[in-house]
Parts: sequence; structure tokens; C-alpha cells
Amino acid sequence: MFGYVVANIDQLNEENKAIYQGYYCGLCRSLKKHYGNLGRLTLNYDMTFMVLLLADLFDPETTQHTGRCLVHPAKERSMAENEVIDYGAAMNILLAYYNMMDDWKDEQKKSAKTAAKHLSKYIPGIREQYPRQAKAILEGMEALGREENTAPADLDAAANIFGRLLGQLFVYRKDRWAEDCRKFGEALGRFVYWMDAYEDLPKDQKKGNYNPMVLIADRPDYRQRVEEMLKDTLGECALILERLPLVEHLEILRNVLYSGIWSKFEGEKEKK
Repeated sequence: MFGYVVANIDQLNEENKAIYQGYYCGLCRSLKKHYGNLGRLTLNYDMTFMVLLLADLFDPETTQHTGRCLVHPAKERSMAENEVIDYGAAMNILLAYYNMMDDWKDEQKKSAKTAAKHLSKYIPGIREQYPRQAKAILEGMEALGREENTAPADLDAAANIFGRLLGQLFVYRKDRWAEDCRKFGEALGRFVYWMDAYEDLPKDQKKGNYNPMVLIADRPDYRQRVEEMLKDTLGECALILERLPLVEHLEILRNVLYSGIWSKFEGEKEKK
């Protein structure tokens, strides 16, 4: 369900490209450092976006490292390190673990069960450090599972559940920005869920899987309706983004929200 919240690299200047890549590689480094090589495989750009936003908002002390990795062995890369990146890595692991458990429960995927078993040793420590977020993910995934085990009757139900889950992860601290961060995460979560449902509809229809888009897929204005839904949710995100006191990463965040995030939708439109 992840991988939609990406930058349009071609429209970033060299300085912002380096910052964006440094946070992505820094998140990868944190996953490897705290959760091993399997943890690194859960890396995604969605959490990179969250980390960039929260780091700009809370301005943690950040250090830079350079190094090579198995994926990019030929050239040294810059890697950012701060407490928000470590937070993003922990959330990445929680989401990946419960998603793997869900795949095992619903589809009996042995690979998911094996991977979840390897990650399970890290889960108690993350739960202890971040009880609110861990509770939100567990309850959210359970609620999502119950919803997805029924025939879709509401276009919004599952997306709202996932939105509430992601909203809690965007609340890094309970301070004056917490409510805006929560609302931002909720709107972004609805976008991610609907984008995933739109992309997976042909496959889900063949397999008989849950997908709320079946409720409107036969309408002649189906793609236009989906685009309007997605624009509405990102409009909520944009209003919040522009009123938060963001400076350092604002141009990168705007690039993702106003350009990069639409790449999958435009690609799907072209295919369809």
C-alpha cells in the first residue's frame, strides 16, 4: 500500500535533490542499524516524506555521514542522521510487521510469515517506546481487516480507517502542531488508500478481493470521480502544509505534494 508519496526528482534543484536523497539514505541507514538487513528492505519513500516534514517542523540536531551500501556500492552517498529519522524507521518497521502479519492471515503468504517472524523481536521495544503509535497501527490494521472481510458498501470506510492510522504516526509530539499533523496524516492516508485501490482494481476484480472502487467503477465518469477524490484529500494536505512553519524542506515537500505524488495516477491513466 506504500510507495506513492514520492518526489518529482527532475524538478528539484541539486541542493534539494541532495537533501531528499540524504534523508532517504539516512532512513535506510537507521533501519539497518536498529533492525538489521531485513529492516532495511521495508524502506519506502512515504516514510521519507513524513520524516522530512517532521524534521523541518521540530528541527532536530542533524549530522551527515557518507558511505556505500549494497544497493549503491560504486559511489559514496550522503546520509542524514537525527532522532526524527530514527522515529520514522521505527514506524516503518511497525507498519511493515503488521502488514506482513495481515498478508499471512489473509493470503497465507509464507514469505510474509517468515519475514514477520524475523522482525517480531523488535516489536516489543518499539511498542514500549511508542505505545500510542503502536496501538493505533494494531487497532487500525485490525479494523481494516474487518472492513476488508466484508463486501464494500461505503467508498470512504476503509480509507478513513487507514487515514486515522497514518494520522497518529504524523503526531510526533503532543504540542501546538499535533492537531495539524494528525489531520495532514489522515488526509494523506486516505489518498494513499484510494490510490492503491484505484491501481489494484483490475487485479482485485479478477480475484474477488475487497476494493471500494467497485462501487463507482461502472460509472462513465469513474476516472474523473477518482481524480476529484484524490485532489480533495491533497487539497486538505496543501492547506495544512502552507500554514505550518516549514522552511528548510518546504520546497521538497511542495514538490512531492503538488507533482511527484501524482506520477502513479498519471501512469495508471495512461495504461487504462
